[in-house]
Amino acid sequence: MPPDHLLRALTPQVLGALIRRFRDFAAAEDAVQEALLAAAVQWPRDGAPDNPCAWLTQVAVRRLTDHVRSESARRRRESEFTLELNQLSPGVDTEAPPGEDDTLILLFMCCHPALTQSSAIALTLRAIGGLTTAEIASAFLVPEATMAQRISRAKQSIKSSGVPFRLPDAGERAHRLQAVLHVLYLIFNEGYTTSAGPRLQRLELSTEAIRLARCVHNLLPNNTEVAGLLALMLLTDARRAARTGPDGELIPLTKQDRALWDRAEISEGVALLSDTLPRGSIGPYQLQAAIAAVHDEAARVEDTDWPQILALYDLLKRMSDNPMVILNHAIAAAMVHGPSKGLALLAPLDDDPRLAGHHRLDAVRAHLLEMAGDRQAAITHYRIAATRTISLPERNYLVAQAARLSALTPSPH
Repeated sequence: MPPDHLLRALTPQVLGALIRRFRDFAAAEDAVQEALLAAAVQWPRDGAPDNPCAWLTQVAVRRLTDHVRSESARRRRESEFTLELNQLSPGVDTEAPPGEDDTLILLFMCCHPALTQSSAIALTLRAIGGLTTAEIASAFLVPEATMAQRISRAKQSIKSSGVPFRLPDAGERAHRLQAVLHVLYLIFNEGYTTSAGPRLQRLELSTEAIRLARCVHNLLPNNTEVAGLLALMLLTDARRAARTGPDGELIPLTKQDRALWDRAEISEGVALLSDTLPRGSIGPYQLQAAIAAVHDEAARVEDTDWPQILALYDLLKRMSDNPMVILNHAIAAAMVHGPSKGLALLAPLDDDPRLAGHHRLDAVRAHLLEMAGDRQAAITHYRIAATRTISLPERNYLVAQAARLSALTPSPH
């Protein structure tokens, strides 16, 4: 694993160990950031240690120990902290108790009811997903400054609440579950289609989201939406190897080599879905998993059952006002009823502030205009979309689409 990927993957484990020990979220996060900086400087020069997690934890503990000691004079609990610090030695209490997972505990702690759901999700994306404030703001469709304030308030709320660092009981888990699932969904999405930078995918994020979804499923094996989310991740991740070309370029679903799709993941996802769908009410994750399964089970793009996908999106729209659902519903409608129908469904999104300036709206409109035969308008919207994304593979793909259509369109005389 490349060093930057390794550091990102280890961050939640180290952060969890420090929060469990020191019970100060903000100070623990600062100490972990200092440890990561030290690793980024030392490891390329000296080589990675045999136990990178223990190395990072030990350095972060030292940083936080220094911080607590410097603050202890201003704390009424000086003697308690001093006693704990004097007893602390490298390796002590840095491993999770048997049968527990620090990252999973951190996940549930960040989704504490002391926080609003949006703040809980934002904090967890930062602590576990390793996402930047800008990336989280993009996922929420809000300004970066707004998200920075939200995360800061969430850290303070966690500190003030005195929430213990432990896996919550069954009642507490049920109360926090919706936020937990949404966090894992967003972490997976950021790993599967990275919002910014030179890479289309961040494997370490999507892999960790799947791992944690499995952990939650093991905790709650009878919860159909937990199973639905895990199925959705597996059915989506199954296409990962076919989504990029030799140079990391984006390959759309319609052009992918389906022989590269991971059949084991597809089989597992379909089995999970088949087990959950007959067992009561159906939620949005199960519906999205069902849509992914329809795509995955088509041997060729021409075999895709678009009427079934459209029917599933019709149900999903009734459960969610997410503009991305409406966007995907418009694509499905275009595939069934023609591009004019899809374009008509896109029109209300022009007034949705959550999608103002978002590249996906222009990209989908360009695709549907191309289907309708309006090449010039399609070129315009492909180019607009390219200027609005900060993902290099997506930008390159959109620019290439515009160039392809330009080559097919006669120049006006």
